[in-house]
Order: sequence, then C-alpha cells, then structure tokens
Amino acid sequence: MPDGTKTDGPRISYIDPEGVDDDMKAEFARCAQFGTPRPESQAVRAHVPAVFWSFANTWRTVFHEGICEHAIKELCRIYVSHSVKCEFCGNQRSIKGKSDGLIEDDYMDLLNFEKSKRYDDRQKAALRWTEAIVWDLEAGDHLWAELHKYYSEDELTELGYFVAITMGQQRWLRTMNVDHHKILAGGDASMAPGFETPEAAAKSKADPDYWARKTPPRAAE
Repeated sequence: MPDGTKTDGPRISYIDPEGVDDDMKAEFARCAQFGTPRPESQAVRAHVPAVFWSFANTWRTVFHEGICEHAIKELCRIYVSHSVKCEFCGNQRSIKGKSDGLIEDDYMDLLNFEKSKRYDDRQKAALRWTEAIVWDLEAGDHLWAELHKYYSEDELTELGYFVAITMGQQRWLRTMNVDHHKILAGGDASMAPGFETPEAAAKSKADPDYWARKTPPRAAE
C-alpha cells in the first residue's frame, strides 16, 4: 500500500521554457500572462510536444471559446477540483470567468450547490451532471430531461467532453506534486485570492478552513 509520503518537486520534471521552440515559448508566455493553464502543468506536458499542444488547443477551443457559457464551464471545472482535491487546479481562477461575472463567493458553495442560492437552475443542471460524472452516479431520465430543458445537444456535447477532460487531467495532476510559482515565476495570473505568491499560498494552505482540508460530501458517503 502507498504510504502517502510526498517529496518536494514534481514527479515528472519540468521542461525549461527557454529550451523549447518559438511556438511553445509563445504558449508558455500566454500561460504566464493569463493562466488556466498555468505554466507548471504545461512544463510537464512539454516532455511530449503532441501532448502539450493537444491540451493547449483543447483548453483554448473548448474551455475559453466554444458554444456553452464559459462561466458554467468554469464552475464545473472547480467542482471537479474540489471533488478530486486537485489543489493545483482548484487554486486557479479563470480571468475570463471573472469578466463574465463570477465572483469568489461563487466558488465556495460548489460542493453544496443543491442547497445554495448562488446558482440558477441552468447552472445547477450542469453541476448535477458534473457530479454524476465525477462520482459515477446514475444519470437517469430526470437528469437528462433537465439537461435537455436548459441545453442544446451541441452544448451538452461540449460540456460533457469538457468535464471529462478536466476530470482526467486533474486526477492526473493531483498525483504529480505539481505546484504554482515554479516556472516563469513572478506572476499571479489566474491565481485564486490568497495564492498570488508562494508566501501567500503557504499561509492559505495552513489555514484550518483551507478547502482541500475538507472531505468532499460524496467521498464521505
């Protein structure tokens, strides 16, 4: 059985952004300026350029662009983070999500979205589907009737694919010991409040109320 011990540093080394081609350097610069993804996760994917670009292109066309509202995809992304305890992803915030009207309080109720008054019926439908995907719950007729009420089939295709992609990536990254402020350090692009610097992040993680210290409701059942 694994003993849970974690050494410092990533389990797969970071590729130095100075040693890649110009196109990849430009993408690293974008990550440093805008985040989601931040440079560290891409510095691992950069071991295989096809993997690096597969994720970069998917994140651009499906997450940042696409046909379903970005803010809904951002809420689903953080629901996944808080469920699988991917701290690297869960401590990031989409800059576009903020410009689309999301505020920090919108992130705090996600694991209790059913009882929360912060989310409308359309958002809750997306979160119920995300919950079903993450926790292997039954997706019956009632859920699908709700989803079809609020979303087109094109939107559902994109949203479901996005949740699946982000869940897989986050389950992978949480095993990797990847952390912020390690690659192209000095910027705070897309960092959640309280995680803008290494010192601030350490203080936030030491807080007894830090979100990753809590057991996700479904995990406790």
